[in-house]
Amino acid sequence: MTALTPFENMDIRTLVDGQAASRGDHAFLIWEPFEGEGRTWTYAEFGQALRRFAAGLQARGVRPGMRVLVHLDNCPESIIAWLGCAYAGAVAVTTNAKSSADEIAYFASHSGAVGGITQPRFATLVKAAAPDLGWLAVTETDNGAPAGSPPPGCEPFTALDGDPTTLAARPHDPMAHFAIQYTSGTTARPKAVLWTHANALWGGRMCATHEDLRPDDVHLVYLPLFHTNAQSYSVLAALWAGATIVVQPKFSASRFWPVSLKHGCTWTSMIPFCLKALAELPIPADHRYRLWGNGVCEPPTDALFGVKTIGWWGMTETITQGTVGSAHHRDAPMSMGRPSPAYGIHIHDAEGRPVGPGETGDLLVAGRRGLSLFLEYAGDPAATAAAFTLDGLFITGDRVRLGEDGFLYFADRSKDMLKVGGENVAASEIERVIALVPGVQEVAVVAKRHPMLDEAPVAFVIQRAPGDGSLVDTIMAACRGALATFKQPHEVRLVESLPRSTLEKVAKAELRAMLREDAG
Repeated sequence: MTALTPFENMDIRTLVDGQAASRGDHAFLIWEPFEGEGRTWTYAEFGQALRRFAAGLQARGVRPGMRVLVHLDNCPESIIAWLGCAYAGAVAVTTNAKSSADEIAYFASHSGAVGGITQPRFATLVKAAAPDLGWLAVTETDNGAPAGSPPPGCEPFTALDGDPTTLAARPHDPMAHFAIQYTSGTTARPKAVLWTHANALWGGRMCATHEDLRPDDVHLVYLPLFHTNAQSYSVLAALWAGATIVVQPKFSASRFWPVSLKHGCTWTSMIPFCLKALAELPIPADHRYRLWGNGVCEPPTDALFGVKTIGWWGMTETITQGTVGSAHHRDAPMSMGRPSPAYGIHIHDAEGRPVGPGETGDLLVAGRRGLSLFLEYAGDPAATAAAFTLDGLFITGDRVRLGEDGFLYFADRSKDMLKVGGENVAASEIERVIALVPGVQEVAVVAKRHPMLDEAPVAFVIQRAPGDGSLVDTIMAACRGALATFKQPHEVRLVESLPRSTLEKVAKAELRAMLREDAG
């Protein structure tokens, strides 16, 4: 017998319409572009924008369950399209704006998207990569910056504006499909992480709780809106709490403090790159930040900025934070916090036994699929099955240490995963592209430490015909054509052989050690 969810007879419309009714005049979305005019949407205006967008989708034949490609940098349209699709019952497929043509083609075909939404900068690329889309709507500007006309066959984003009184009735089903994010894994192609409406509501509710978000909070959002952090930790959390979000096209160190002071920002998510950049600038004494979120609790920079940092750990598949620090109590510095009460957190050794204090093991998560854990990898039942143990625990691929103090500390990640500027990158994705380059006999990709990006990809390549001096350039050109910029190798090393472990597998640990030695 299946237990009730906390969101019976609810979906994203329930939350949007409820906040529009109770918080109608309060600012929800404030747009702060780098160019052009900003704009503010109250909760009532934002709800109306979603209803009009949903009606526009319905008018062009988009039915519940159909998928729509949303390929945009941060802008108001990206939030309206993402949540507007869900309001209509459609499924937004939010993609990384840095994606290559090959990646966009895969996302569109694999998801079965019936239409697409993009911006002038990407319109030609998307139209060429996904010619089978039934329609492609293009925003007027590039995140506020003036832009030229879109290519023939496209239509303006405003064409999706419809009459909300025509919206067809449908049940408020929490288990209906909500959205898809493509995330790197241990396979050569990204996996399509499918969320339900219950997942989205869970993300909003639990993130707001973990972050101690309040109706008078102002949450600065500059991390990419195709990603779980901005979607769940920021937008959905603020929507649940009745708070305000201030959205920027991307992180800007020079604009961070002026925008924060202008709007009285009290909350934001941080990544190491941003902290490093902001540490080089004067810090205003009158800022209003009370909390930041990051991968670790209470880093040394808290004293510099005068802001407490809540550390956390989460994945696209977990919707919200599986481990988290406290907004009200002291956390162990540089820890991942403690297990969230919303999940069952397990740390097992190689034999599947729980580790003891001071020991390191594999991080596994117990939850309910479609509620606290993603529903499935769309179109890939084998990958979905492989993501869980026989007793239903989600296999994260991360290793953590259970501290003597009860806090959790990140140890390392799945050996073939890289963390590049906050983005997960599967080494196999890069290897797949390089292996197809003529002249390449074998390739292995590992990470090297990077002062700003955390890690950067390095490719070790065995040539078929040693002496081809142009092979490195050919490899880099192939990667530029097939991979997003953050996935492209920072270095290609031509080698005569690769170190081997048992069963002749490449000993990537030795390659990592080599890079560490080279770095001194």
